[in-house]
Amino acid sequence: MSPAIPPDARRAAGRAAEAVAAKWLEKQGYEILERNFTVRQGEVDLIVANDSVLAFVEVRSRADSNFGTPESTIGPRKIRRIVLAARFWLARNGDMGRDLRFDVLAIDGPPDEPREVRHLPGAFDAGV
Repeated sequence: MSPAIPPDARRAAGRAAEAVAAKWLEKQGYEILERNFTVRQGEVDLIVANDSVLAFVEVRSRADSNFGTPESTIGPRKIRRIVLAARFWLARNGDMGRDLRFDVLAIDGPPDEPREVRHLPGAFDAGV
């Protein structure tokens, strides 16, 4: 069994993965509207848009796949918290006339040397 990762190291790895994700999404033509939108009820890692889509993106990374893929770590509770935060963001900013979507961006490998980046558009439905 591997030792527990200290919270500060986990936070730093999460921020590094979010930076990789933001850069990757920008290369795909998305504009980063907001990073780490947080309300008491939840958080959205990245809020991005292109001409037709407004996407709330959950970023997940795993240094190795011994315990499953990054995207497999998103459970119903996490989805509820993302959806609640997205609703707050939409109440403040509106949908900008775009289709709404909840995406996952999965990063395999350490953020400083990712082996693979997978964008999963519409990874879950939230009824927003």
